[in-house]
Amino acid sequence: MTQFYEIHNENPQARLISQAVACVRNGGLIVYPTDSGYALGCHIGDKKALDRIRKIRKLDKSHNFTLVCRDLSELAIFARVDNASFRVLKNHTPGPYTFILRASSEVPNRLQHPKKKTIGIRVPDNAIALALLESLGEPLMSTSLIMPDYEIPLAEPEDIYEVLKGKVDLVINGGFVSDLPTTVVDMLEGYPRVMRQGGGSSEAFE
Repeated sequence: MTQFYEIHNENPQARLISQAVACVRNGGLIVYPTDSGYALGCHIGDKKALDRIRKIRKLDKSHNFTLVCRDLSELAIFARVDNASFRVLKNHTPGPYTFILRASSEVPNRLQHPKKKTIGIRVPDNAIALALLESLGEPLMSTSLIMPDYEIPLAEPEDIYEVLKGKVDLVINGGFVSDLPTTVVDMLEGYPRVMRQGGGSSEAFE
């Protein structure tokens, strides 16, 4: 059965955040709000939940998953970040950006791009997402909730529940959020290269 929590988007209720985190730790798959649409999230080490995400979104093995982190210090544990890249990340986090970086040894192989050994990393500007991450104490393995044949993430919680009930364990209603996905920025060469334009401005990288 899929649960449906209404969580305040400015002052998230600690009790509901704790219950959502318990769901993740117990192998659950959740839908939660970010500053760039809703996202599917699960525990970083949970292969079964990851496989469920692949099935829902019909993702192939080359898809770059994202680790959603609570701050830059956590981000640096899971990705290799040189000084130039760190300055770029610092200027654009938290915010609607996903940065493609070399994965560190802390990232399970199944989450990395199979050939490039890369990972998407981001810090969201959303109170509910940050409360979840703070309570969890580690990143959420995530991907934008862009369903097959859709071009933008689902943005209305009630619609999400109707589409995904029985397929996920929890849908968090954090109100309407932007229906633009993150702007994806490739940092593999040490400088920013915009791969997908989304909710974050790309002018700062030009």
